Amino acid sequence: MSDVASGGADINRIILESSCDALGLALLVCGRDDTILFASPSILQFFPVPARLLTPGTRLRDFLGAVYDTGVRPGTLPENSRRRANREDWIAEHMALHWRERYESVERAGRTRWVSLRKRRLSSGIGILSVIDVSEQKKRDEQLQTDLERVELTEEILDAQPNPICIKDRNLNYIAVNKAFCTIHELSQDAILGRSAWDLVDAELAERFEQSDRSVLETGKPHSEAEHIVRADGNDLWVVTRKYRIGMPGRHFVVTCMNDVTDIAAWYHGTGDNTGSSGLQILDYSIFAPAQNFYDPFRALNVQQLVEAGSMIETLPARGLRVLLATGDRDAEQRLVARLRGSGLDACAVRNGNELEAFALAADRSGVKLDILVLDGAFPDVERVLAGWHASPVLKVSTDIDAGNLLAEIFRVCAERPQPRSSVPQADWGISFEGDVATGTHAPDIEVLVAEDNQINQFVFAQILEGLGVSHRIAANGREALELWHELQPALVLMDISMPVMNGFDAAVAIRDAEKGTGRRTPIIAVTAQALDIDLRQCEASGMDDHIMKPVSPDMIEAVLRKYMPAGNMRAAG
Repeated sequence: MSDVASGGADINRIILESSCDALGLALLVCGRDDTILFASPSILQFFPVPARLLTPGTRLRDFLGAVYDTGVRPGTLPENSRRRANREDWIAEHMALHWRERYESVERAGRTRWVSLRKRRLSSGIGILSVIDVSEQKKRDEQLQTDLERVELTEEILDAQPNPICIKDRNLNYIAVNKAFCTIHELSQDAILGRSAWDLVDAELAERFEQSDRSVLETGKPHSEAEHIVRADGNDLWVVTRKYRIGMPGRHFVVTCMNDVTDIAAWYHGTGDNTGSSGLQILDYSIFAPAQNFYDPFRALNVQQLVEAGSMIETLPARGLRVLLATGDRDAEQRLVARLRGSGLDACAVRNGNELEAFALAADRSGVKLDILVLDGAFPDVERVLAGWHASPVLKVSTDIDAGNLLAEIFRVCAERPQPRSSVPQADWGISFEGDVATGTHAPDIEVLVAEDNQINQFVFAQILEGLGVSHRIAANGREALELWHELQPALVLMDISMPVMNGFDAAVAIRDAEKGTGRRTPIIAVTAQALDIDLRQCEASGMDDHIMKPVSPDMIEAVLRKYMPAGNMRAAG
């Protein structure tokens, strides 16, 4: 009899295990004495306890203690929670749950896992616990809840808009409308949704609406027009209607937004002046307050394109104009000089009449010719300055002038009154008022050309090269570097790879192209802030001979000079 009973028990166990696998759940059965009668192997997928604790006869308390010790247990709180039950309290709590007649819950097991627990205590005293992984369902439920909240928020935002808004599907039926749209029709949302314009307006208007809707739906090109609408209550509504397409291919929608401009505009069917003017026009422009101006005409100007097109700018010097700003306003001086230099002009400033006279005298002795004097209208003795200044054209301005407008005016004045350029190198026109100024002499041969747009780095290069006794010139961008290379034929070029107008790579390529057939090759050293492989490969491909990393140091520069410049070309430092 015992053999038969044992065989039946095995069959029951096999059936239970197979059922658990088929249903994707784990099953734990306990007797009235709180010992385990049956545990499916899938329990271990939820609670990684030792397998021996699942054998029949194991105390439920021992099993729960092992579950607690794993840290992966139902009811696990986030790690930063201060409310944590101790081991005994947790075991006692779950022992009590096992004795409930019925208990169901969805609880966290670990950080990202959720399980559904269902407990039943039969009249015979046998307790059954089933465990199902519901993590994916939990995620879907949370996502659904989030989507519903997002939809509700979107509907609230649309309903809060004062402008009528509607959305149509591919069949041009309304699938979403806001309260403002319902108001002009005096219909509820339910009365509009699922219907088309043909159901709401007369046939002529419905056909016109459908034509623009179809065009937007098929081409994706937005549609805009000014319209006069008569509300259901008979009041006039002046709107600018805009339609645009949203959605994915095969599932596009048309969004229509009617911007209400009734308070600021009127519809004119002709002004009577034979101009043919008609449409929606502004009644009073004075109601518009000045706001942010996002358009700077000079920043939007592509100077190179204008030069190539043969515009007036091509009459200006190839490199930066020499500009002297005379103003006692230090804030305006910093703002305007920085902008002029940043735009490629060679600019400096004087603050009073004595500095202006000393500058003019020193410039005349050095043979430096100014292109223009920008004179602050509040400068001391401005009329005397205007009457006595003959060194260059004078542009009288106010210090609150926009920097972009100042640049445009400088270009205009210099184009109308072109001035001959000095042969003195640009880097040598810095003039000191501390002592006597020596008479200018012919510029020495340039040994190093530095292409660098950052003013701080320009200063660092200048200090290092002067300390090494090396003659040099500095270009602010790749195009200027190319022009100076043609003019000066330097023995070495230190080329920053990232510059405006023309970057270092393109400038190096242009130099190598110009050297073809001449038998001459100027060493070009790339100066980069990062030594990524792609940069180094591009340096080599553009014809550069080597590279150095920023920040540069005297030792670094001296090593490059000794490696690439003939010894006879280097003068002793000091």
